[in-house]
Amino acid sequence: MSETATTSTGDAALFDPTAFRLTDHEVELTTLARTLGQEKFAGRASKWDRDAVFPTENYDDMHAAGLLGITIPKQYGGAGASFRAYCLSAAEIGRYCGTTALTWNMHVCSSLWTGLLADDLEMSDAQREQHERRRPIHYERIVKEGAIYSQPFSEGSAAAAGFQPFSTQARKVDGGYVVNGRKIFASLAGHADYYGVLCTLQREGHEPSMRDTHYLAVPSNAKGVTVVGDWDPLGMRGTVSRTLLFDDVFVEDDAELMPQGVYFLAASSWPHMFMTLSPTYMGIAQAAYDFTVSYLRGEVPGTAPVKRRMYPTKQIAVAEMRIKLEMAKALWFQAVSEACYKPTKEQVLRAYATNHTVMETANDLCRLAIRTCGGQSMLCALPLERLYRDSRCGALMLPWTAELCLDRIGREALYEPGEKDD
Repeated sequence: MSETATTSTGDAALFDPTAFRLTDHEVELTTLARTLGQEKFAGRASKWDRDAVFPTENYDDMHAAGLLGITIPKQYGGAGASFRAYCLSAAEIGRYCGTTALTWNMHVCSSLWTGLLADDLEMSDAQREQHERRRPIHYERIVKEGAIYSQPFSEGSAAAAGFQPFSTQARKVDGGYVVNGRKIFASLAGHADYYGVLCTLQREGHEPSMRDTHYLAVPSNAKGVTVVGDWDPLGMRGTVSRTLLFDDVFVEDDAELMPQGVYFLAASSWPHMFMTLSPTYMGIAQAAYDFTVSYLRGEVPGTAPVKRRMYPTKQIAVAEMRIKLEMAKALWFQAVSEACYKPTKEQVLRAYATNHTVMETANDLCRLAIRTCGGQSMLCALPLERLYRDSRCGALMLPWTAELCLDRIGREALYEPGEKDD
């Protein structure tokens, strides 16, 4: 399957298939994502933002298109997307609705981590047998029933940044586990069917350890699960990231998304798993540039067809935006292309640099777009003010916030593992 730079949907591919040497499968998935984004998601985006409402209609469309199972291996009925194919598709959706792309990532993590990432990990025979027996249960729910999984991560502590064990805990009991704890900024709260809860497995006589991180799919309707608090943030309003409480919640053994100890192995040896928030912001960066060009050419629907492209100041601003965009795209494409099991130090440093660059560049491009397009760009009837607010949220998101990326780049560039100052 091949595609020209401009598809039948009208918008150019974010990453030209020929220039970036995309595979046929990548072209197929990104075309599908872009078509849905332009034809359906773009027109609804303001509604989710205005009312802070979860984009349920978009999820119905993604289920019908097979995108809820994009990273589920083909033998289980999914699309079998690679890491890069998923990231490219998520970036396309991010161009049209940041809320949908970001929440979709929280859903996709459950099958990405348990799918192609888990296939790379070194498990014991018993762990591998257990994993192969249990993951089809979760995949079937997604592929056949359209079940939505979420990925609540933050707790208001250093756990989400990878510096200490999660305070949410699981205690082993006959037939399953009992979960107690709290997750904040839990995207899809109240709308997901299952919460992929990262918690610390209690072991008698042992201090809590990150090595004991357990990964359980908690049904949203399980006794003891409650959603509390309001959701009225600056941006990404449709994610509905309210607080989740778990009070003596029982889940069966088959709720395990990974065998005991395997999540820690994944987090340690497949670090690119934590940069899957960045595609959303890569898409937003492209959207800000696209809007600016269309506006200056007098081609934005709903506005007067007045051309403003002849002014040198506008031309220089667009040139500056294009340079920033191309730099971010090139770095991001390299990082998602080389994501792998046990990456080199240089690859990890590049991943940190990529995440920081994309998150900051997205907001910078939105800032430049508002300044360049002028007063009308602040109107809620146009998407630019929403793009600006959504883009500001990226640098704050754990586990790789902009600040943490800077900290890790500086430290790991200067120190080898185990090195200390005398």
